[in-house]
Amino acid sequence: MKELHFGLYKFLPKSVIKLLDPIYYSFFKPIKFDREYQFWQKKYIEENKNFNNSHYEKLMLGIAQEKDQYFLKDKIIADFGCGPRGSLKWVNSAKIKIGIDVLVEKYTDNFTSNIISHDMVYVQSTENVIPIPSNYIDILFTLNAMDHVDNFDIMSKEIIRIIKPNGEFIASFNLNEPVTECEPLTLTEDIIKKHLLNYFSIISYRVTNALPNSNSYEQFFKGNLNYDKGEIATLWVRAIKK
Repeated sequence: MKELHFGLYKFLPKSVIKLLDPIYYSFFKPIKFDREYQFWQKKYIEENKNFNNSHYEKLMLGIAQEKDQYFLKDKIIADFGCGPRGSLKWVNSAKIKIGIDVLVEKYTDNFTSNIISHDMVYVQSTENVIPIPSNYIDILFTLNAMDHVDNFDIMSKEIIRIIKPNGEFIASFNLNEPVTECEPLTLTEDIIKKHLLNYFSIISYRVTNALPNSNSYEQFFKGNLNYDKGEIATLWVRAIKK
């Protein structure tokens, strides 16, 4: 059914899709959101009700290819698809830190003490709109979240909209992965370039195969990058909005 929906979305007129979407999402969107929440609920219990977020500093600096957080000083920064961990808690130099996620209300109600301790402003988006002013964000991160959205082209436009001219986009993408309940899109380099990166000037662009039973992030840190086009992989990119 999901594969049918994506085929319809690709080929049918938008007026028809607009009529069909409510029927589709009445069945599948609750499932996706429930699975997302269940994932974080499990992590919450496993981590003794205190989400670990210590790894984000190394990861985000690694994607940005920066040694420290000086480039974030006095900037308005955001993380799209942030989850409830507090991905920007490590940053103490930014002007404002914003976490953007479709499940912010649920995270706030169920992981309250964690959420309010992160020194972040959490903003709940929809599958179609990020309620943030245009040209507002200096630097936007997103970590393997874009394959979780239902409408990649729509959310790409929203990301482009909220980033300031000459603002930065720093991202990690899962490439060529099969569709799941939580990840309704298979992202390719071509899709990402068409809807997102063509609107940016690329600073760095690195891809490596996802190895079985291995942390592909470590390959970036070690510099051991090897990519066979079309294989399941991870893309790290840093770019400036044109």
